[in-house]
Amino acid sequence: MPEQRLRHVVAALGFTHRWLPREGARDTLLLLHGTGGDENDLLPIGERVAPNANLLSPRGNVLESGMPRFFRRHAEGVLDIEDLKLRARELAEFVAAAAKEYGFDAARVTALGYSNGANVALGMLFERPGSLRRAVLMRAMLAYEPQEVPLGDVRVLLLAGAADPYSRAPTTDRLAALLRARGADVTAHYTRAGHELAQEDLTVATQWLSA
Repeated sequence: MPEQRLRHVVAALGFTHRWLPREGARDTLLLLHGTGGDENDLLPIGERVAPNANLLSPRGNVLESGMPRFFRRHAEGVLDIEDLKLRARELAEFVAAAAKEYGFDAARVTALGYSNGANVALGMLFERPGSLRRAVLMRAMLAYEPQEVPLGDVRVLLLAGAADPYSRAPTTDRLAALLRARGADVTAHYTRAGHELAQEDLTVATQWLSA
């Protein structure tokens, strides 16, 4: 995309991002990086776990000590819930606008998010039910419990680290139960890792996405 056109699209959609279309693709993978990442970080993972999908990868608009994030936090592990809700709604609007700009099916979007990106994807499920068809949430936290509204026809894969200090097993179990209670089809998998990603995460995600 020519640089002038790219600047126009970024200004119109509100997020610096990468768009990698795949010929004949029906699905689009929304890649949401962790703290300090950017729009390039998860592209190799996206290409591996969903080789036949379009890739849409935005950069978070919040800076924390120069590190991009998708929403603010008050301290490590202490999230700004109101900002999370606001930014999740903005991200859902970005995806809808990008679908019009690039011509992909907004009803066939799967989010793949890591850490901060997983949390904002979870916020999209809570704040804009129907904005995602599927979600792969890697090392997500249960930041808050939403109102008891149905989430729609959505499938969720929770990839938790068995030794993750930020999201213990009881928290992941509670998140899975909450999502199921609101109608989501949830698969939870505990990877033999901490907060960092492991090859096991990618193998499970690939199998789940192709099922």
